Amino acid sequence: MINFSDLTFIFRFLPVFILFFYLTPIRYRNLTLLLGSLIFYATGDLKMFPVLLVAVVINYLFGRALRGGDKKALLGFAIFLDAAMLVEFKLLGQFVDNALMPIGVSFFTFKMISYQVDNYRGKIENEPGFIDVAAYFCMFPQIVSGPIMRFEDYLKNPFLPNAEKKENEIIDLDKEDNSGLFTYLEKIEDGLRFFILGLGMKVLIADHLSMLWKDIGTIGYESISTPLAWLGAVCYSLELYMDFWGYSLMAAGVGIMLGFPFVVNFDQPYSSGTVSEFYRRWHASLGSWFKDYIYIPMGGSRKGQARTVFNLFIVWLITGFWHGVTLNFLLWGLIIFLIIVCERNVLPHLPKVLEKIIGKINVLVLIPLTWVVFAISDKVMLLDYFKRLFPFFGEGISVNQGDFMKNVEIYGVILAAGLILLIPGLYSYFEKHRKNAVFSVLLFVLFWACVYSLSNAAGNPFMYFKF
Repeated sequence: MINFSDLTFIFRFLPVFILFFYLTPIRYRNLTLLLGSLIFYATGDLKMFPVLLVAVVINYLFGRALRGGDKKALLGFAIFLDAAMLVEFKLLGQFVDNALMPIGVSFFTFKMISYQVDNYRGKIENEPGFIDVAAYFCMFPQIVSGPIMRFEDYLKNPFLPNAEKKENEIIDLDKEDNSGLFTYLEKIEDGLRFFILGLGMKVLIADHLSMLWKDIGTIGYESISTPLAWLGAVCYSLELYMDFWGYSLMAAGVGIMLGFPFVVNFDQPYSSGTVSEFYRRWHASLGSWFKDYIYIPMGGSRKGQARTVFNLFIVWLITGFWHGVTLNFLLWGLIIFLIIVCERNVLPHLPKVLEKIIGKINVLVLIPLTWVVFAISDKVMLLDYFKRLFPFFGEGISVNQGDFMKNVEIYGVILAAGLILLIPGLYSYFEKHRKNAVFSVLLFVLFWACVYSLSNAAGNPFMYFKF
């Protein structure tokens, strides 16, 4: 049930939870959010459930201790414990047993670290109670794969007690009147629009593209043709994008249903002009977390060129490790680091036209190639794949030269749909006109198409669950 695209979640947990959430008096609604989130997590990872509970209690106590006075050493110790917990479970999951890595450990740990730092910096004015802090750490729309909401955004929910509301946002929702009910229904309806769109991206595009990527692996990387190898790079890039963008829209949609602000996690990254811009738009909440809590505290770009390069190196080394401790993830992070450093130091000295062309090539060509490094953990298999991408660098035998057209015929429509959704104007148009009656009908049809597809398949968990 911990998978948002699971029919049990869609038809049982989500509607029942929303009903209980809004039937609960507002003064106790944060408790309902906490209990529902704990049930959600326990159904997916009961074995590691105690780890989450202990981490929540410890971080709440550290948060209380950090309030008032200069306690930098205590802050450092709190961050060290959280980081050590994350590293330990990453290593256990990789080298001992994958079941020993709690689901979503990266995301709730990053939330805990940001809470401690923001608390120390005085960004959290009033001391929050345990229920609010625990609900923020554990809230089920985000605990599995983000996005990484800041505590200040958690407090902007007008449907929760102790929220920091603007005067025009204050709604007396304990009163049983038509205006309160209308507000609830309006939020639920709007959240459903984003949820269904994300569900469609996941179920109808990402899950089907995953079959093409698996088929390529079944054939054997050393045996595929060069055109199919390039098609595979595009396929995996689209699969990862539609899977995680779809998840992010679903998570944001559930958050909207509960009154939380929309957290932008993807901002049309493939429309970027450089790789640096791409990663400001891709998984934006993670990127801003690294910027605010690692890059800027280390000095950012304020301490000279050499220090800037070093800071970027540390950020991308940690980013690679965050995704996994195998060599391919570390290599992926280092490659992105090198591309960004080259962009920062070379592109500004080129003619503007050439700068734009090279930057765009980096995004549309180099990014898919780096995703291949990201996807294949075995170094021999990775080398085989790149030999097929660039056959003049090594020997390789294509068993079937017709494999490219065969797969285009099978998956061409899905690939085309994914590529069309990369056009920035389409999503912007949806955002602007999503309440239009035509979109409502289309989303209704899309939802039942997804349900039909899910009822006839086992369903794939979201790709970022393992991170």
